[in-house]
Amino acid sequence: MSEKNKIIIEVVPQYIDAQSSPEANRYIFAYTITITNAGIIPAKLLTRHWLITDSNGKKQEVRGSGVIGEQPYLKPGESFRYTSGAMIETPVGVMQGKYVMLSDSGEQFKAPVPQFTLSIPRTLH
Repeated sequence: MSEKNKIIIEVVPQYIDAQSSPEANRYIFAYTITITNAGIIPAKLLTRHWLITDSNGKKQEVRGSGVIGEQPYLKPGESFRYTSGAMIETPVGVMQGKYVMLSDSGEQFKAPVPQFTLSIPRTLH
């Protein structure tokens, strides 16, 4: 990824106890993502691709247009923050993914989302 197309992604996951049902193997997590255009060219988020894996190795793949129904357009220095969620069948799992972006120069590029952990409190030390 060149300096002209540079996207920084920060993720803050959170366990949602009130919506989870451990006895039914249903663990709900929210994650808040901040996408910042640290490049020098404006860019629009076109699509997302997620790979969610629980601690049993069960994988879920999610692909779609934009995020939360939007395709944010970010000028250099601008950020977009949103919260979404995932459900897994174990108390711990991981997520990773990527966004496909389109810069104003007409170039499509990928903005990887580094792997992050979904974990109920006091499970990991």
